[in-house]
Amino acid sequence: MYKYQIIIHWSETDRVFVAQVPELPGCMAHGKTQETALTNIKEAMELWIDTAKEFGDPIPEPQVSKIAI
Repeated sequence: MYKYQIIIHWSETDRVFVAQVPELPGCMAHGKTQETALTNIKEAMELWIDTAKEFGDPIPEPQVSKIAI
């Protein structure tokens, strides 16, 4: 499995947690809980990568990032 940065934030407008993968353009998912959003984004990542492979599109390498706490 690829290791990409996942960002999860609350959308007040939509009243859901939104998850996105900045390195995979357009790869987003949502859920009523953070856990659901995370589960859904993992599935979306797999679909994004499978589709890119199917069409011969490049798959970005995961970027190494430092996490500040």
